[in-house]
Amino acid sequence: MRKLMAAPRLLTDLLTAPGPSGHEEEPARIWREAAAAFADVTSDTLGSSFARVRGPEGRPTLAIIGHIDQIGVSITNIEESGLLSFATIGGIAAETLHGQRLELLTRSGRIPAAVGRKRIYPEQMRDRPKLELADLHLDIGARSREEAMELVRVGDCGVWNGAPVDLPGNRLLSRALDNRLGSYIALEAARRIAEAQATEVGVVAVAAVQEEIGLYGARTVAYGLDPFVAIAVDVTPATDVPAGDPRRFGRVELGMGAMIARGPTLHKHVTELLAEVAEAEGIAHAFEVYSRTTSTDADEIHLARSGVPTGLVSIATRYLHTPNELCDLEDVESIVRLLVAFAARLSPEQSFLR
Repeated sequence: MRKLMAAPRLLTDLLTAPGPSGHEEEPARIWREAAAAFADVTSDTLGSSFARVRGPEGRPTLAIIGHIDQIGVSITNIEESGLLSFATIGGIAAETLHGQRLELLTRSGRIPAAVGRKRIYPEQMRDRPKLELADLHLDIGARSREEAMELVRVGDCGVWNGAPVDLPGNRLLSRALDNRLGSYIALEAARRIAEAQATEVGVVAVAAVQEEIGLYGARTVAYGLDPFVAIAVDVTPATDVPAGDPRRFGRVELGMGAMIARGPTLHKHVTELLAEVAEAEGIAHAFEVYSRTTSTDADEIHLARSGVPTGLVSIATRYLHTPNELCDLEDVESIVRLLVAFAARLSPEQSFLR
């Protein structure tokens, strides 16, 4: 019988805090406060957060990096009617936004908003065109432009509602699993490493910013840290849904454990060591496959300075970039265990030269 699990409090706090790309302050504050209990905590000018567990003096550093931003929207115009035009922050399909409720982050606090679309008449129903973002607007209940301007400004951002919910079978439903999961896992792995005091290298957990709009936080993080090895932690689309196609990237299913990525931009020695550790420790795992880049922070990390040996471990997740992303909490635990065991295998003399 499977042991019942509930989402850890820190994870639910991170998921509840709104923080689209460029506006990650609230989840970053929660992450840093938790990190301060066991690590040296710092940040950079972009807003990325660092929790350093120091090893013996002069030892190299393992970086575990998950991005903490989420997708969202930004107000672009306030119409005379009081309705709001908007653009997306990161990739969101128009059909996913239509009919949703959002919370806008303003200088006056959080403002609720509904996403509406231009009216479709019965005679248009048969041949109506594909829904585009330009067909949508935000409605905050304002009766005029002047009234709306008292509440919001152009450039204010927002995220959709989608509070975390524990589901049967140790599964979690929430907005922003992409990628509060990765930032949570990085920090929890670092906490357990600090507690065990069983690594010969320094470890720094990172909550990187601005991944959804260009992997920007990871670029500056990797340059500044210059680690001798790095692991990116992110979500990956599950194939165990209708039209999921394992022929493209391999079988990626909830409950399979840590998804270890293999591909030309991911360091062979790092990937093999992750697999060896998972097998030796009896940690559930499987492989996903990339033939080019990964569209994760790993793409920037491995190119930093003269190159950083980089691995990628992911959580299979359904319904990505919607307010109802879904994962298996046992997979989250498998990745935490894998990263702790991986750190324990590293030695200062280890070479990743190829």
